[in-house]
Amino acid sequence: MPETAAVLEIRQAVRAWLPEYAPARAVAVALSGGADSLALTAAAVVEADSVDALIVDHRLQPGSAQVAADAAAAALRLGCRSARVLEVEVGTEGGMEAAARHARYAALGAARAGLPVLLGHTLDDQAETVLLGLARGSGGRSIQGMASYAEPWGRPLLGVRRAVTRQFCADFGATPHEDPHNFSPDFTRVRLRSEALPLLEDVLGGGVAAALARTAEQLREDGAVLDVLATDLLEAARGHRTDPATATDEDTLSIEILATAPAALRRRAIRAWLLAGGAKALTDKHLRAVDALVTAWRGQGGVAVGGGSPRTRLVAGREHGRLTMHRR
Repeated sequence: MPETAAVLEIRQAVRAWLPEYAPARAVAVALSGGADSLALTAAAVVEADSVDALIVDHRLQPGSAQVAADAAAAALRLGCRSARVLEVEVGTEGGMEAAARHARYAALGAARAGLPVLLGHTLDDQAETVLLGLARGSGGRSIQGMASYAEPWGRPLLGVRRAVTRQFCADFGATPHEDPHNFSPDFTRVRLRSEALPLLEDVLGGGVAAALARTAEQLREDGAVLDVLATDLLEAARGHRTDPATATDEDTLSIEILATAPAALRRRAIRAWLLAGGAKALTDKHLRAVDALVTAWRGQGGVAVGGGSPRTRLVAGREHGRLTMHRR
């Protein structure tokens, strides 16, 4: 492997990631055949002790089977211990991008055999994720971006620019696959990449992508501390009862404890409680409506949140000084 600046930067990124998150030095890599995942796979083969390549064929484009087969062959040439092609069925829920992502992660999770799965997300991907989070307006959690490791997903290249992975492939003599979807303006992320970010870089004098990535990292650090404090609050609210006679086996929360907590911690605690109770696809609107049962209660009824079945609804309510959750 040539010791060019691009090759060394990516190898060093993988080398730094491994001892912290994969001390056994055995990993799987999600390989699409594109420059990012190809460079990551090549570096992982050198830096890790064993690498299994997982190639997802979404079957959304003509010739996708051949693209997947070529990626598998490239993985074996690079020195991967194994290379598996995973064919998936992409549904329609949430749009094609979301459905393809759901199918991809499900397939990778099922095939990883207990190994962490390395993903080729770069600093540029991180910047795009932060901008998408800002547009959704869902609070600090939505602009924390992607973590270097969120079990089982590992992202060693979050500090590496996309241009470096392309240069790695050129220096290494590898020809990456160019996915036509990566150039289609039908996808919001593509327009961010090709239109919005370049414009921001031009208007603000450069450094925007790196600044967005730094912001995400700072917010993740702050969020980790707030999550610990919110967990303590949640446990206190679960255990506090003014009248032991009202004790039940249900997972309810003390309104008194929650109401006296800072809003940032209270909403985090409520969010964790709702998710643990089976809520799904929580929105800021859901969370604030449940929070109002604690801080602005005027006799209003329960709040339906996502997570019920076709014949039931998951409803958060207020009863006898406790926040409750029922399926109705």
